[in-house]
Amino acid sequence: MQVTQTSSEGLKQEYKVVLPAGDLAAKLAAQLVEVQAKAQIKGFRPGKAPIGHLKKLYGKSIMSEVLQEAVNEANRKIVEDHSLRVAVEPKLDFPGGQDEVERALAAEGDFAFTVTFETLPTFEVGALDDIAIERPVAEVAEDDITTALKNLADRVQEFEPRAEGAKAENGDKLTIDFTGKLDGVAFEGGTGGDIDIVLGSNTFIPGFEEQLVGAGAGDERLVKVTFPADYSAQHLAGKDAEFEVTVKAVAAPTSLEIGEDLAKKYGFENFDAMKTAVKSNLEADFHKVSREKLKRALLDALDGRYSFDLPPTLVEQEFNNIWSQHEAESRRAGQPLAEEGKTEDETRAEFRKIAERRVRLGLVLAEIGQHAGVKVEDKDLTEALVERARMFPGQEKQVWDFYRNNEQALAQLRAPIYEERVVDHISKLIKITDKTVTKDELFKEEEE
Repeated sequence: MQVTQTSSEGLKQEYKVVLPAGDLAAKLAAQLVEVQAKAQIKGFRPGKAPIGHLKKLYGKSIMSEVLQEAVNEANRKIVEDHSLRVAVEPKLDFPGGQDEVERALAAEGDFAFTVTFETLPTFEVGALDDIAIERPVAEVAEDDITTALKNLADRVQEFEPRAEGAKAENGDKLTIDFTGKLDGVAFEGGTGGDIDIVLGSNTFIPGFEEQLVGAGAGDERLVKVTFPADYSAQHLAGKDAEFEVTVKAVAAPTSLEIGEDLAKKYGFENFDAMKTAVKSNLEADFHKVSREKLKRALLDALDGRYSFDLPPTLVEQEFNNIWSQHEAESRRAGQPLAEEGKTEDETRAEFRKIAERRVRLGLVLAEIGQHAGVKVEDKDLTEALVERARMFPGQEKQVWDFYRNNEQALAQLRAPIYEERVVDHISKLIKITDKTVTKDELFKEEEE
């Protein structure tokens, strides 16, 4: 095997590889001998079929495997000999064209190809102890606990039928049949029977519930609405529609005090235990948002700290992922690809900067993690896999088997865990100062 470096430009390294015909022929001959010992060919005793005959039957397919193995071996050797840190799969090119490939498959000529490696950049991480970040923190107030308890009470709200002839009020539950029409024609998905709707819950199209206030059991109403412009069903988005609604029953909410009865409904021993659990869950939510703010500030600090060449293919892959998601979201919302106040080209340029940032930060975190010996433990990966499987009730085993048998999918599950571990490591090296804020301030920043 002859290897010659033909170019070195930035993060791209190109090599020319020549596999001599003699070496390939020798490997083919060795493979044919192995096949001869096992082959059972009609007209020949087991293991006695002539090599020439076997070559006619299997030579090309065996040589194809020989060439593939030789290419892989050459690439591995180049990486090892030149200590390359490869970013993506190497790109192969065959300058001799199909004719040369066919000659090589017949073991009648040398096999030459060029391979281009896109490598990872080399940079110094340096010390991180001069980074200072404020972490917003908020205390769980009694009002927060009360609000959470009220929401829990609303989830198990019970209703009792109103007296005959009573009219529906806001907060009542109606059981209805309806048929939706566009320009007088019923549309797919616009019909429902025995559907429960709580007036004021805003679970139906805007304006729908308000028009049923004052209705009684047995009443028929024509409800006129306009679907939102960003409605998920694109054929309905922004359209005016009419719904023929029949009210079958009206029920009023029963009173449920926030206390021992509510605690029992949720399986708690007593109300104090329920309040403690609710407060603990809220504290966990607050902590999660606080950590996300810390992480965002840390990533911003790291992004402004490093500047180096980025592997073009990694950037392109990340950009394509971001842009594809943007295209899908724009289609669902019925909106143009260009963001407000920008052209599509300007929007693409902005998204490419986001892709560059993600790739840069990914490389920085990977470098820091590698130097620090950060690892993802098997138990962490197992916990993440269990959580993922729980998201698909009834299909847990299929999900589990898919990830366990798919290394690439498992790597995608491992990546965010590794990133969190690296962030934990960096957090121990930098200066973090807690800044007390209100709940609204904490969550408002998250929404923005």
